[in-house]
Amino acid sequence: MATLRSISEVAGAFDTTVSALRYYDELGLVPSTQRRARVRYYDEAALRRLAFVRLWHDDGMMSLEDTAEVMAGPTRDQWRTLVSQRLDDIAQIAARLDEARQALEHLLQCPRDNPLECPVIGERIQAQVELAFATNT
Repeated sequence: MATLRSISEVAGAFDTTVSALRYYDELGLVPSTQRRARVRYYDEAALRRLAFVRLWHDDGMMSLEDTAEVMAGPTRDQWRTLVSQRLDDIAQIAARLDEARQALEHLLQCPRDNPLECPVIGERIQAQVELAFATNT
């Protein structure tokens, strides 16, 4: 017989809350394997589904809605489209983070006493001002 883990045991092991597990169950992401009295229990397959949800959602790779759609078993083309879109989103986020990293590294090396007087940062600030008004006109 497969080992079943109680909802509180699973919450502790996965460093999450019982309410989060209940929510995942309501969404159909991680249904409990069985209930005894009012306690939900999870088998190995449910734990693997939970690990999948945590990987995709907690690490910021996908929303719960997109994760649910992938797990619902759409066609290969459908889930690949979702994953491809999220990959594009992550690439854009990574590019913005890289720009931020470069700006911060520059500030550490900049000889100016005041970051607002730095010509390199000044160019970035001016570009943001121009962009803000270009999109609002």
